[in-house]
Amino acid sequence: MKAVFDVKPASGYKDDITRRYHFPSRSNYLDAARNAVGDWVLFREPQRNGGRRAYIAAARVTRVEPDPDRAGHYYANVADYLEFPAPVPFVRDGRYAEALLREVLNPSLVGRAVQGKSMRPILTEDFNDIVLAGLSETLDPANARKLDLDMLPFQLSLPTQPGFAQTVDRQVEQILLNRKIRDATFRLEVCRAYEDKCAVTGLRIINGGGRAEVQAAHIKPVAAGGPDVVQNGIALSATVHWLFDRHLISIDENHRLLVAHNRVPSELRNLFRPEHQGLHLPSDRKLWPHRHFWLTTERRLPARCTDRRGGGDPLGWRKLSRFPHRRYAQTSRNGSQGLRDVASLLLRPGMTKRVVFRSPTSATRRQPQSFARST
Repeated sequence: MKAVFDVKPASGYKDDITRRYHFPSRSNYLDAARNAVGDWVLFREPQRNGGRRAYIAAARVTRVEPDPDRAGHYYANVADYLEFPAPVPFVRDGRYAEALLREVLNPSLVGRAVQGKSMRPILTEDFNDIVLAGLSETLDPANARKLDLDMLPFQLSLPTQPGFAQTVDRQVEQILLNRKIRDATFRLEVCRAYEDKCAVTGLRIINGGGRAEVQAAHIKPVAAGGPDVVQNGIALSATVHWLFDRHLISIDENHRLLVAHNRVPSELRNLFRPEHQGLHLPSDRKLWPHRHFWLTTERRLPARCTDRRGGGDPLGWRKLSRFPHRRYAQTSRNGSQGLRDVASLLLRPGMTKRVVFRSPTSATRRQPQSFARST
């Protein structure tokens, strides 16, 4: 059975709604959680504590288990969390989104109707209507090219009459699980947060069709359990994304750039933002890359770093020693030449070198690649 879970900023519960929802063992809460196992739930932010008074995301409940550290509390574990690019208001066109609220004749009593019902069932047709409204920008054919979604992976034909739940429920579940749609939604949210600019170069390039050339990269890969949320993403141009995926650049948990100084050609490094400017990050700090995703994936963490003075582990990187040391992907001579060819296409006449990196010595050339930290 589908349900609504209310989430409040600074609620005191140990929520991480991309993975689990924390709640007390009241009978109606426990029943709502257990009945939702295997089905979908909506997360709703009430107005209290500065909430947006809107439905903000959907996820699938996988299991319910007791909190081992706090008696009388449980976790509803979730998967396939998907945030809506456009939060859906409680009331649209004068109509409440949930049947429970529509039944209240006096609008001033709506708040009382949901008291003690922070976890409650929702009609399937109401659920579907909210999901489609939340993903309307992703599903709009006018945005298909901008989002690299040339066409929907299936024919979307949705009746608009009341009581259509059985007709569209399967399509809505396909939408929530479809990787192309999830990637398009992720791209929309990340690129919007970064103003269509590459975090590393600061460049914003819009092609003739109005599509931004910047791409949305996952910090913790989806294959490793990384969620499709802005805090697990970073906007990168295609070339920088290529470097990122091959571990030739990385970013530490303090949002400082790490560069494989003996593997990235200077022509490409010249495109990076000056060190004193740092990365281009969202204006809303809540959307900055979360350190949790850097620290829980070995893929993005260089095994060995040096500062520009050449000192070994000068800035406290031994704290990352719990991650196994590994040799990061090496670039062959042909690969390095390929990078220089790409760089030659990107450089403009008169562009000068803006970032200085320590050149590798003959000794370091024989070692696994090291990384220089931008401060």
